[in-house]
Amino acid sequence: MELHNTVEDKVVAKVDRIFADLEKEENKGKFCTCDQCRMDVTCYALNRLTPHYILSNRGASRVQVDDFQYQQQAADIVSLVYEGINRVSHNRRPNFAHANAHNKAASSSELPVYNVPTITGRIFNGDNFAPLSNVKVELLWNGDLVPMKDGNWQNPYTIVAINEGNFSFWPEADIASGVDKHKIFEYTLRVSAPDFETLTHFFKIPVASEIQTAGSFTLDRMFKLPDLYMFPPGEAEKNGYLD
Repeated sequence: MELHNTVEDKVVAKVDRIFADLEKEENKGKFCTCDQCRMDVTCYALNRLTPHYILSNRGASRVQVDDFQYQQQAADIVSLVYEGINRVSHNRRPNFAHANAHNKAASSSELPVYNVPTITGRIFNGDNFAPLSNVKVELLWNGDLVPMKDGNWQNPYTIVAINEGNFSFWPEADIASGVDKHKIFEYTLRVSAPDFETLTHFFKIPVASEIQTAGSFTLDRMFKLPDLYMFPPGEAEKNGYLD
């Protein structure tokens, strides 16, 4: 069974058309048309539209029959795309190069790669079990910071209050020597925060190589770490909690 949001198709197509027109017209408004800003505009519009899901080819056929009902939706999409372009271009992500470039594995689309899953976890105060904020989380491999898939994923990552102790990383795909090769990725998580002892957590992720780089985040490509707890200096030993 596969669900599909037909509104996403319309928004992606409209974003591509509008961005192509901007570039064709020499982009007089000086809007950023990089891949990242294009995705941000798409997300901006989709988050403000009601999704329309179909389940089968019959549903797809029905969409064609009923398409006249969505003329107002088409107008809303255009309006939201232009609104998104203005907002995104004036609030560009500072941690992204804003160029149509890809990482070394993605640029070699014919090479097999190890698609390391998204790594997620939560950090808690060991004394009261409350989720922590103002925490710096670093993902390391052989003592070095692990490169991320793109500028949307930060390493180090700082947990803020709204995240409720959650952190996430998506490592850059690693080039493999062939398909269905197996490799163990050994990572170190280093967590530091004011008034707490630095926490170090070691873990391994087995990955089998694939023919192409994973292009989008999905829940089935997620590696969830156990909940981690931080203590003031000396409290970890007192509570018998040592990683």
